[in-house]
Amino acid sequence: MTSSNDLSKLEADLLSEIAGAADLSAIEAVRVSALGKKGRVSELMSRLGSLPPEERKGFGQTVNTLKSKVADALDARKAVLEDAALDARLKTERADVTLPVRLGAELEGRIHPVSQVLDEVIEIFADMGFAVAEGPDIETDAMNFDKLNIPAEHPARQDHDTFYFSPKPDGTRLLLRTHTSPVQIRTMSNQKPPIRIIAPGRVYRCDSDQTHTPMFHQIEGLVIDESTHMGHLKWVLQEFCKAFFEVDEVKMRFRASHFPFTEPSMEVDVGAEAIGKPGKWLEILGCGMVHPNVLRNCGLDPEKYQGFAFGVGLDRLAMLKYGIPDLRPFFGGDLRWLRHYGFGVLDVPTLGGGISG
Repeated sequence: MTSSNDLSKLEADLLSEIAGAADLSAIEAVRVSALGKKGRVSELMSRLGSLPPEERKGFGQTVNTLKSKVADALDARKAVLEDAALDARLKTERADVTLPVRLGAELEGRIHPVSQVLDEVIEIFADMGFAVAEGPDIETDAMNFDKLNIPAEHPARQDHDTFYFSPKPDGTRLLLRTHTSPVQIRTMSNQKPPIRIIAPGRVYRCDSDQTHTPMFHQIEGLVIDESTHMGHLKWVLQEFCKAFFEVDEVKMRFRASHFPFTEPSMEVDVGAEAIGKPGKWLEILGCGMVHPNVLRNCGLDPEKYQGFAFGVGLDRLAMLKYGIPDLRPFFGGDLRWLRHYGFGVLDVPTLGGGISG
């Protein structure tokens, strides 16, 4: 049997080794030699089975006491050494905050051109005081057509142009909205003028070719006030085009057209000089003064209020500005296409830093 003197000497030796450990690797070596599977204290515990029954209890308690003292000393010394190691790292390691950001996996990610253009358009119109309004993709026939003064025989209301759901028992017809104009209706019905909003979102039409897809993105604008006129509409669109195409001047022409929800109505073309194609015109949007019937349908008095509205396809804007020839790959999920036409995560559009990054 190990004597009490031997145990006292072992305790003193272990505590001395612990106190003399100079670093974390040294303290770990002491822990293994003392409390490891084949450590000196562990070997003492393995002798219990060979002792007479009357000696086991006292010896076991003594060894357990020794084990606790050693473990406590190890923990205390390890904490001191960890603090010292941290202090040493803090003194030697420095971070230069003036260095550029080193992107990891984020460098591989790309912002879709539609998302980028949406941010660009919102940034421009927000600077003009427009708020962003949103609405559901599934609308009623009344919200999508009736309140917008679109007659029952209009081609846009036919099944070959619009995605309809099965009629409800009460006769209500739901559909996938064909434009974001219902957002304008909801806004005028729930908010008193003055109103100045843009309404971006997905829209759906039965059409598919190089420049049309069954689902695409649109953004519409609406201004309602007591003294709004076409001069305001022209200025807003001119300023938008200059900011979006990032040019000092842009040629624009307004051509007479017809939309059921505006009167008068116009198509807007811009000179292709804005995108490096001089001598050509590009149709980019439709616009006009809000029809009095639309104002009445929303509970507004057309004798008191008037305003203008405009709408443009976000996908078409992206195609025009960034030279993308085909609309269909926008929704194809091809990572090669996205890597080519996409934008980096830090290319955040700002008027001060440049809309297109």
